[in-house]
Amino acid sequence: MEINFTALLLAAITTLFAGFIWYHPSVFGTIWMRENNFTKEYLSKGNMLKIFGFTYLFSLMITIPLMSLTIHQSGAIGMVGGPPLIESAKPSFQAFMADYGMAFRTFKHGALHGFMAGLFFALPVLGINALFERKSWKLIFIHGGYWILVLTLMGGIICQFA
Repeated sequence: MEINFTALLLAAITTLFAGFIWYHPSVFGTIWMRENNFTKEYLSKGNMLKIFGFTYLFSLMITIPLMSLTIHQSGAIGMVGGPPLIESAKPSFQAFMADYGMAFRTFKHGALHGFMAGLFFALPVLGINALFERKSWKLIFIHGGYWILVLTLMGGIICQFA
C-alpha cells in the first residue's frame, strides 16, 4: 500500500476552505465572534500568515492518525512491522493484501470514520475544554460541528486517495 502524500496535503487544506465558509459572517462567524467577545478590529490584528501556516501544519499532523482510522489495511501493515518490513512479510500477508488490499477504500467509508472521529473524539475534547473555560454551548456546537464536518471530509479524501 503506497501512501499518496498529495492526498494528505489536499485533505489538510480542507480545514482552511471549510473554515472560510463555516466561520464566514453569513454562516456562523457572527455568532462565533459574539460568543468570544471578538470585534473585527481585534481579529484584524492577527498575524494571518502564522495563523494559516500553523493551521495547515496542525492539519497535516491530523492526517496521519486519521489515515489509520479510515484505512483498515493500516492495521495489517502495522502487524508486519510497518512499510519497511512489507517485503519480508510472510506469504499470508501478501495473500491477505491481494484479497483485501483495496477493501473499504472509498470516500463514503472514509467519511463515515472521519465523522465518527469528529463526533466521538473532537467534539468531546472541545466540549471539555469549553466547559472549563466557561464557554457557551453555542460555541461548543459551532466548533464541534466544524470539526465533525472537516474530519468527515478529510477522512473521505484520505480513504479514497491516500
